Amino acid sequence: MAVKIRLARSGRHQTPFYRIVAADSRYSKDGRYLEQIGYYNPDKGVEGVTLNEELAIKWVNLGAQYSNTLKAILIEKGILAKAKTAKENKPVKKNVVSTKSKKVEKKAK
Repeated sequence: MAVKIRLARSGRHQTPFYRIVAADSRYSKDGRYLEQIGYYNPDKGVEGVTLNEELAIKWVNLGAQYSNTLKAILIEKGILAKAKTAKENKPVKKNVVSTKSKKVEKKAK
C-alpha cells in the first residue's frame, strides 16, 4: 500500500479549503483517507496552515510520499528537518538471538 500525504478539497464554490490527509494512493482525491493531519486555507497562505506535527513526522518517517504543495508547506513549517533528525536519533534494534545463554541455563537446571 502506497501512502500519500495530500490535500483533500472541501469548501464552497470559489472558496477553497483543504484538509491535509494521509491516504492510500488508490483512494479518490476527495474520498476516503487513513488519517487527517491538518488544514490548509490558501487565502491566508502559510499562516493558514494548521498542522499536527507529530502525525506529520510519523507519516513522513513511515515513508509516505507528499505532493509538491505539501512539500513546500512541510519545509516552511520545518517538519521535514524535524522528521530527518527524529529518524537519525531513533535507536536501532538488533535481532540477535543468543543461544549460548539458553544452553547454559538448561545445563544449570
